[in-house]
Amino acid sequence: MSSENAEQGAGREAESGGEKVWDVVVVGAGPAGASAAYAAAVAGRSVLLLEKAELPRYKTCGGGIIGPSRDALPPGFELPLRDRVHAVTFSLDGRLARTRRSRNMLFGLINRPEFDQRLVRSAEDAGAVVRTGVTVSRVEQHGPAVPDRRTVAVMLGDGDVALARAVVGADGSASRIGAHVGVKMAQVDLGLEAEIPVPKTVAEDWAGRVLIDWGPLPGSYGWVFPKGDTLTVGVISARGQGAGTKRYLDDFIGRLGLAGFEPSVSSGHLTRCRADDSPLSRGRVLVCGDAAGLLEPWTREGISYALRSGRLAGEWAVRIAEAHDAVDARRQALNYAFAIKAGLGVEMGVGRRMLKLFERRPGLVHAAMASFRPAWHVFAEITRGQTTLAELVRGSGLARRTLGALDRS
Repeated sequence: MSSENAEQGAGREAESGGEKVWDVVVVGAGPAGASAAYAAAVAGRSVLLLEKAELPRYKTCGGGIIGPSRDALPPGFELPLRDRVHAVTFSLDGRLARTRRSRNMLFGLINRPEFDQRLVRSAEDAGAVVRTGVTVSRVEQHGPAVPDRRTVAVMLGDGDVALARAVVGADGSASRIGAHVGVKMAQVDLGLEAEIPVPKTVAEDWAGRVLIDWGPLPGSYGWVFPKGDTLTVGVISARGQGAGTKRYLDDFIGRLGLAGFEPSVSSGHLTRCRADDSPLSRGRVLVCGDAAGLLEPWTREGISYALRSGRLAGEWAVRIAEAHDAVDARRQALNYAFAIKAGLGVEMGVGRRMLKLFERRPGLVHAAMASFRPAWHVFAEITRGQTTLAELVRGSGLARRTLGALDRS
């Protein structure tokens, strides 16, 4: 961030007993946190964005940017695409492979370190102040560290304190801010991933095409996402199936003929989906993205949920920062929760139903995607951002009846 922008951000800070008070403090500089910081900063508020790692940092993630992700980006944001996907190969645990192609791009592929850093720069350009290498131990809304009822104290690992009128927790699936809010999870899954550098001839074979393999464990699937001279290969399944998930990844890589190439990165990550009754706020503290358990339950797609919920959290954090009493702050927090549940919450509900169907009938799902043209068209429209599963169910009686019948099958 330029020194001029930093001075402008600092100049908008309030004072409380001689201590600086930020309008909004955001914890976590992933897509959710950067989006929240951007939304609050572009509204003209003083924003502090805290990140425990130094940027750029690696994140276990396939890196697929679908239409809803693209549409939620800041104006003028240039996606650092490593590939543009026009074809998808579907397979059922390595069998019955079928490739479907599209004249128009379905979605793009990015490397998360590069993508996340650009999002943080957008927040900085909007006026947010970014501090990296900072650990947040907890937040306090009452007690000696809190100068008044309109202030939240963000306690840092080095003993320092950041004061704010509103706080946004975007600190990942093991969120300390989420623990403060009381976020409850209904689904926890384990994702394993390898970044595999490959020769030019192998890379050319995968260019513009991804593989989705419906896996051997209930609710599991694997993927291959090409990114230039590297293939991102991963699998995901329910937590508690660690050994089986690792076997699936090893078998998957072996079947693809990639076992002879040494991964540059091997990583794992737990993804968590919120329970329907899980809170999204507590006092002047909001949560978004992975910290709130906002994730598509079937595909576990999280970038679009992070970007969209982060933007909403930033917008409502501004309103909470302006609230003069607890009643008004609570009203704004409830409005944020309503906005999340009316949009992303509905999509998650449909995703849960699709996951249950997939767990029971993976062969049916594969047959639909690989051979049933209307299902392929729906997949393409969703990835391009032309519709969502929730919009299809809400707007189509046939879709509702079909999903209902499948629920009962």
